[in-house]
Amino acid sequence: MMVQYRKIKSQYQDAILFFRLGDFYEMFEKDAKEASALLDLTLTKRNGVPMCGIPYRQLTTYVAKLLALGHKVAIAEQMEEPSKVRRLVRREVV
Repeated sequence: MMVQYRKIKSQYQDAILFFRLGDFYEMFEKDAKEASALLDLTLTKRNGVPMCGIPYRQLTTYVAKLLALGHKVAIAEQMEEPSKVRRLVRREVV
């Protein structure tokens, strides 16, 4: 999954990337550190990788806050139903 995240992030280096994982949008690495400070989110780590997230239903609220602060945002959405595939779900920036 992190290979997929980093590939997408490399195409949107100037934006904070919201990466859809089921019912949440997650941010990782540098984006997580920046977003957690700007949005007052809890910064955690998994396998040494900084991360923070929001429930998918809150996306509009948090994106609006970042845009108001002058930041660019990219949203990587799941393009397939996770329960219908037996591999990593394909994601694209929408």
